[in-house]
Amino acid sequence: MFRFLILSCLVVCALGRAPKLVRPRFSGKIVGGETADIEDYPYQLVLRRGGYFECGASIVSETMAITAAHCTDGASADELSVRAGSSEVNSGGSIHQVTKIHQHPGFDIGVLDGDISILEVNPPFQFGTGVQPIALPASDMDVAVGSNADVSGWGTTTEGGSLPDHLRHVIVAVVDQKECNQAYGSITDNMICAGAPGKDSCQGDSGGPLVEDGKLVGIVSFGYGCAEPGYPGVYTRVTALRDWIKQEVGL
Repeated sequence: MFRFLILSCLVVCALGRAPKLVRPRFSGKIVGGETADIEDYPYQLVLRRGGYFECGASIVSETMAITAAHCTDGASADELSVRAGSSEVNSGGSIHQVTKIHQHPGFDIGVLDGDISILEVNPPFQFGTGVQPIALPASDMDVAVGSNADVSGWGTTTEGGSLPDHLRHVIVAVVDQKECNQAYGSITDNMICAGAPGKDSCQGDSGGPLVEDGKLVGIVSFGYGCAEPGYPGVYTRVTALRDWIKQEVGL
C-alpha cells in the first residue's frame, strides 16, 4: 500500500491539484448503489490473497478469470485464489486456486496503464445458478459516451468507509475520454471512464467488472476519491486490450 501513497503524491504534484488521492481501488465498496445477488451477477468473483479479500474479478471461461494488474502485481499464483458463486465476500460458494497469472506486459504502475491480468484457476468453475462467464467484447465494439454500465463489487459505500459483506452494484454512465483526461491529465487509450452524481466504484472494487450490453467493457482501476464531483471512476478499457487477451490465452 505504501507504493500507492507514493503514486498519489507523484500524480498530484505533477498536476498541481489539491491533495486528492489517486487510489487504485483496493478493498473498496460501491458508492450510491444497492445490494445485489450473485444470481444476477454470476460472473462476479472475490479475489483473495493469502485467504483474505483483495479485489474483485470476473469469470470469462471455465478455467479463467480477469482482474486488474495492480491486484496481482508482485503476487505469486500460489498466494491467490477466487471465490465464486456467493453474494457474501467471506463465505459460501466455491474456492478456486490461481495456478497462473498472465499480467499485461505493458502494465505501468506509475499511471496504471495496461491494468489487466488474466488468471488461470483450478478446479474449473462449475457453471450453474450464480456461476456463469461474462462475455468479452470485440475489439471494435463501440462503447458510446453516455451509455449506462453496471459495476459491482464489495467495495466501500463511502470514501474511507468500511467494507460490506454483501455484494453491491451501481449504474454509471460512460464519460467522454477528453473530458476525463481534463480531470486527470493521464488518461490513455487503454482506459475508459464512467460515473454519475453520487455514484461510483470505490476502494475494494479494484479488478471488478464494468458491464455494458452484457459485455465486460471495463475493469475497476483507479480514481480520485470516490464519487468526487468532476472525477469519474477510471477503468481498464477491455476493447483496447482484446487482441492481447486473444493472443495470450486464446479467448
